[in-house]
Amino acid sequence: MGIEHSVTAGGATGSLAAESLLRPIGRSGITTSPLTLGAAVFGWTVPNGRAKDLLDRYTAVGGTMVDTADSYASGMSEQIIGSWMRERKNRDQIVLATKVGRHPDNEGLSGRNIRAAVDASLERLQTDCIDLLYFHADDVATPLEESLAAVGELIDAGKVRALGASNFSAGRLLEARVLSSAGLPRVEATALEYSLMRRDIVEGDVAMTCQAQGISIMPYFVLANGYLGRLRNIKEAKPGDTRGRRAASHSGRHGASILRLLDDVAMAHGVEASTVAVAWALQRPGVGAVTIGPESVTELDALMHAPSIRLTRQQIADLDRVSAPPQRTWTQSLRTAVPRKK
Repeated sequence: MGIEHSVTAGGATGSLAAESLLRPIGRSGITTSPLTLGAAVFGWTVPNGRAKDLLDRYTAVGGTMVDTADSYASGMSEQIIGSWMRERKNRDQIVLATKVGRHPDNEGLSGRNIRAAVDASLERLQTDCIDLLYFHADDVATPLEESLAAVGELIDAGKVRALGASNFSAGRLLEARVLSSAGLPRVEATALEYSLMRRDIVEGDVAMTCQAQGISIMPYFVLANGYLGRLRNIKEAKPGDTRGRRAASHSGRHGASILRLLDDVAMAHGVEASTVAVAWALQRPGVGAVTIGPESVTELDALMHAPSIRLTRQQIADLDRVSAPPQRTWTQSLRTAVPRKK
């Protein structure tokens, strides 16, 4: 069941359903709520029942966009979302985003792999159209022209509406823009790690490129893998705890300074510190929708207040100052910032 119109909040109720809060995805004509529900943990740390509770609550308060990937929990995340949409009969109210290129059955961005991966995702999602298809990561072994041409075929077939690129550099986004001028699909959104703890990946060349081309920046890891949320007190993680290990890597003087200021700003607004961290990201130039990955309804409810929080100029200036990346050494400055993949 393809979607021929811009998806809005539909019949959902809640503050995020307000038309004035909907945000465009690039120049695709698709609009979405400011917060996207990330489903990376569905079928992994969040079982089926709790995942559907999160989906129910998210849409009940006006959320419209769900973000997943064919590689999340080996496809289980997509299966959970597909089952939920079938049960709720709400596909027309959802902006559905998924990613291809990292599933072991269809790894990379060759035309064949993209087409096969999309067909497999559509089956798991129990739909016939993906609203926003991301390349999950760059594939330098495949000509970008080949990858874009495959997406063009999928768009013509009605299987995909718009294209996004996750973890692409500014240079590759520019290359994609040149190819799109010859008739290949435009990149409408780019998903990148972006938070008060990690600003360097986006700010600079990527941000300028996206703003110049009308590409929406779609931040993920906005709570720094939970360090700015429920894992704020973590010092070290158990073996095999990937999220905990990443959160613990932020522990230190720099992270503690950010948390202290977040607490002060949160108290002024009467919300959680994590809510302020998301509000900061939403107010950055060029940002479209911010992806959040709560593991409980309580966490979700706290974060869903973020779009209604208007940080003052002074609060933004203070957060920018305290979160400025620490001075790097000469050796470190020679290294290129490489985003960690979801």
